[in-house]
Amino acid sequence: MLETKLIPAEQSDSRRLMVVLHGLGDSMAGYAWLPSALRLPWLNYLLVNAPDPYYGGYSWFDFTGDPAPGIARSRRLLFDLLDTQRKAGFPTEQTLLFGFSQGCLITVETGVRYPHRLAGLIGISGFVAELEQLIREFSPVARQQRFLITHGTCDPLLPFAPAKAQIQRLAAAGLSIEWREFAKEHTIAGEEEVAVIRAFVKASFPEP
Repeated sequence: MLETKLIPAEQSDSRRLMVVLHGLGDSMAGYAWLPSALRLPWLNYLLVNAPDPYYGGYSWFDFTGDPAPGIARSRRLLFDLLDTQRKAGFPTEQTLLFGFSQGCLITVETGVRYPHRLAGLIGISGFVAELEQLIREFSPVARQQRFLITHGTCDPLLPFAPAKAQIQRLAAAGLSIEWREFAKEHTIAGEEEVAVIRAFVKASFPEP
């Protein structure tokens, strides 16, 4: 089980949900600012801690050794979490996944393999592991999912060109991806990028 914290929507009857996955060494506390930044009163937020402790924060997988076992484990945990939320009254088709860095990788991994269609998937400053294997393992609904993927042209941790090439390959394989570039490092580019995220979230739902 993953540790989570639900931040309820201002509109108490809303079943629209964003599941938020942090990056390496961070925690759910690092995204407590997101609801006030997005200013969407009809959106619930489920902040999630990754499963492995890492220098005061958490990690989704081991990036210094073989990441594959940790990625597969975290993906299974996200599947379980989405199933649990559906049973709790948050329909998958009204649920978004949002992930930064390692959380972006897990967002993409989950989105293309999960057997149910989500409202949308947002990946910030991430990368893809085992790209061709990922494409071979697309779920039957993978090409119906909607992705927003962003990356910084000045990212010193995950260089821009390889990340862009991976996303171009996924798009060529049939994924529906909105790709946005920002003159930023390994971060979220303030209101400029938040505005793009907000617009994607709003477009993922009918008017509330």
